Amino acid sequence: MIPRRCVVCGQRLLQNERHICLNCLADMPFTPFVPGRRNPMADSFNEWIQKSLDDDAPYEPYSTAVALFYYQGNYKSLTPALKYGGNIPLGRQLGRMLGEKLLAGGLPPVDAVIPVPLHRKRRRHRGFNQAEVIAAEVARCLGAPLRTDILLRKGTAGSQTRLSQSQRAANVASSFIAMYPPTLEGNVVGKLTLPTTSPSSYAKPTHLLIIDDVFTTGATLFACREAIVRAYKKAGDRKVPRISVATLAYAP
Repeated sequence: MIPRRCVVCGQRLLQNERHICLNCLADMPFTPFVPGRRNPMADSFNEWIQKSLDDDAPYEPYSTAVALFYYQGNYKSLTPALKYGGNIPLGRQLGRMLGEKLLAGGLPPVDAVIPVPLHRKRRRHRGFNQAEVIAAEVARCLGAPLRTDILLRKGTAGSQTRLSQSQRAANVASSFIAMYPPTLEGNVVGKLTLPTTSPSSYAKPTHLLIIDDVFTTGATLFACREAIVRAYKKAGDRKVPRISVATLAYAP
């Protein structure tokens, strides 16, 4: 039998350890970010929002953005182990930790948890969406429905690792579309549902939480937010729900 190893340090795991050894868990660079309070990640995300607003736009409340840990040192191996290594159990463990952080931090009730979607070709090739693995556990912790039918990806933006902030923004700006209205009927997973009656007959959300694996510049999460805002504006609905974002890692 192949011995189980810590994803961070590579040491052999003890019987009661899962994916990350106790020493690495104790030293894990958790962020101090709290829902609703300013932090560098939330400042970056809100800067995207402010730049997108017209001069005569109404007041925009400060949006929540929270990450579980800093993307640094050997802990950089955690998200690739899920995304490229297919370590879904690790993703579930980290997703639970993120959900518990949001719950303990006082995140206001969420109507729906939405993973950043993959294009169908990339999902078919990979076999899963890493953001959905994380989001499913966050939704379970928060007691909120997981919704994969609200945001859709139109194309593959390609790797963004070597791109500048402006290049990242242009790369993903039109990659997403959102369904309107994002109804709250049941816990729909992986199925696109279109309304059959007028939008006014549906209970519409007031708070949405978008989940991804890593926050670098915020371009992808901002593009997801903008897709939802565009869908509301196109429908003539000014009551856009509050949109918060959360990730496993934050890259300073």
